[in-house]
Amino acid sequence: MGVAAEALAEASVVEHRRGFRRRWYRTPSFVAGVAILGTIVLAAICAPLITTHDPTSQDLLHTLAGPSWSHPLGTDDLGRDVWSRLAYGARIDLRVAFLAVLFPFVIGTTIGLLSGYYGRFVDSFTGWLVNVVVAFPFYVLIIALVFALGPGVRNIYIAITIVGWVSYTRIVRGEVLVAKRREYVLAARAAGLSDRRILLRHLFPNVVTQAIVFAMSDIVLDILAIVTLGYVGLGVQPPTPDWGRMIADGYPYITTNWELSTIPGVAVVITALGLSLLADGLADLLRPE
Repeated sequence: MGVAAEALAEASVVEHRRGFRRRWYRTPSFVAGVAILGTIVLAAICAPLITTHDPTSQDLLHTLAGPSWSHPLGTDDLGRDVWSRLAYGARIDLRVAFLAVLFPFVIGTTIGLLSGYYGRFVDSFTGWLVNVVVAFPFYVLIIALVFALGPGVRNIYIAITIVGWVSYTRIVRGEVLVAKRREYVLAARAAGLSDRRILLRHLFPNVVTQAIVFAMSDIVLDILAIVTLGYVGLGVQPPTPDWGRMIADGYPYITTNWELSTIPGVAVVITALGLSLLADGLADLLRPE
């Protein structure tokens, strides 16, 4: 019976993979999301190759200059090249956003698996923790935590992890509550397989897909949180380029040099659009045919 249970679980995972390979190029939202996000990620990776100025280098003789061959997007109030700061800012913000999702994903998925599988005291205690965290608005709690811990990338990770694990726990717990009553899990239990093997070999591959889809949308929230923290001075600290800091620095010149705030704002919107399309596409692709 143990072999049959494992065959059932693996067949479900294999079917998801085959469906993904057959349909990904016929899913417009997924293709568009990959194209948009891939372009931004490629620009961030190749920032040293596609820029000609140091993003922190100041030129006080050429402040607030318009677009030119030397400065395609002009310069800011300190004479720094806007294009260079935009490309290097993408490096920082995307890296922080992706890593900030990784920690809550791992922690939340683990807690959700254990809570949904064991139930009883574990589920009750997890539910109490979840209720405590969700009692506060997402952005308000993150800003409060970073304010208490101090500005900087490390504290952004800590704050987002403290708040972000809840969503993954709720998603995975719900999936486990349904999946643990299916035939392959019941057969694995009847065959005497250990709880660890059932959790990792049978349940995890079949319940993690919804958490992965949510992670793409969660990156959007994290980018907005990072930009917001940068705007209020609690995020990535100067002189390191950051989209939120660029928006804040350009705000005093919004009537005369509107592009200083608008360009990084548009970059945030396009990145969020790419991630949202990617999440929608993944949801369609990972849904069983």
